[in-house]
Order: sequence, then structure tokens, then C-alpha cells
Amino acid sequence: MKVVVSVGGSVLAPDLEADRVSQYAAALEALDDEGHELGVVVGGGPTAREYIQTARELGANEIELDEIGIAVTRLNGRLLIAALDERAAPTPSETYEDGREALRRGDIPVLGGTVAAQTTDAVSAAFAEYVNADLLVYATSVPGVFSADPNVDSAAEKYEEMSADELVDLIADLEMNAGSNAPVDLLAAKVIQRAGMRAIVLDGNDPEAVARAIRTGEHDGTDVLPNGHETDPADWTDA
Repeated sequence: MKVVVSVGGSVLAPDLEADRVSQYAAALEALDDEGHELGVVVGGGPTAREYIQTARELGANEIELDEIGIAVTRLNGRLLIAALDERAAPTPSETYEDGREALRRGDIPVLGGTVAAQTTDAVSAAFAEYVNADLLVYATSVPGVFSADPNVDSAAEKYEEMSADELVDLIADLEMNAGSNAPVDLLAAKVIQRAGMRAIVLDGNDPEAVARAIRTGEHDGTDVLPNGHETDPADWTDA
């Protein structure tokens, strides 16, 4: 199965701990050994936010801040590449074309941000569409998609399953409320909807749980199903 895994920076390297990065690399290596084609997109996390805040105080404009964020995502990507050793493309892929070529060579491409004004949520969805992935997995700091921001609304309901159309509508409503946190951004949700791809949003703090979701489809997060969804991937029915 061809899978794009989007790993939040706050999940991969919350405190720049080598152990967490190594655990993610081990989970990805096991999936690679099993024959899955993998692409990874890494976010910037708290380190990116700290750099961006400091740069904003120094007068950087929004595009410059985006470029700083992209640079940090690629630094996080280099940590994962180091842990993956010979399995990964040697440097972070800066374009979708580079990432696809790495896949064709049999390498694991690791991407960060690509262009200003686009989050790694959107990069992940666009790359998954570009390579015609069977599955897109968002390994985030939240355990799925909720009806409201669970950080501010204790009554927020977690969805076990939803359609891509429902995801777009929900994220649009969440983003209209200043300060609300959505599990993925609206552009990413719209790309998922357009592409008709299967997606999973789950807590990424346990790399083995992410790997299990890819192997079997079993997880505690949220399944985002394409419109007209009928069957699960063959890999899951055979698991």
C-alpha cells in the first residue's frame, strides 16, 4: 500500500528528543520491510513557533515568517532522515516532483513545507494526491476529529468516522471561530475531498499505533472516507 504519513513537529520532536525520532524511524522501517511505499511530511512544531514569534517581534513580514517555518520543518525532516539512515532520500524533498522521484527509486521521501502560505497539512494532502497514495495518515497531537475544539469545549464529540464533505464543513466552521484548533486545515480538507482519498486522523504520540493503523486500519482516531466509499484497502482485509 502506498501511504503518506504526516507527522506533526510536536509529535516527532516535541523537545528534540532523539528517542522519539528513533521510535518513529523504527516504525517506518518495519512498514518499509513489509512492502509498504511510504512518504513522510514533517511539521515544524513548537520550535517553528518559537522562531516565528521571535522573527515577528523583529519585524519580519508574513512571507518571511512562512519561510522560517519551512526551514524548521526541513530541519525536523533531517532528524528523521538521519534516523532512517540509508532508507530515506538523503535530503528533504523540496518539491512534490522530488518526492515522487524518491519513491520511484525505492527511497522514503521526507518533506517539510514547500511554499509560503501553505501548511504541512496541505502539503501532506497534496503530496498524497500527487503520488496517488492509497492512504493519508495525520499523526497529530489530538486523538481524532472533534465536533468542536476539545481544548475549550468539554462537550466536544469525537467522530469515529466521517465523509470528506463532512470534514470540509466542520473545518470551515471551526476556522471561523478565532482561536479554535482544527486537526487539519481547510485547504488540506478540500484536497482530501477533491482527491477522493482515504484518510486517518489519530494521536501520533505512539509510533506503533500509527504503524498499526496503516497495517490493519485499526486505530482510536477518525476515519475520513471518500464519498461513495464501499470497501477497505485490500491490505486491511488480508491483515
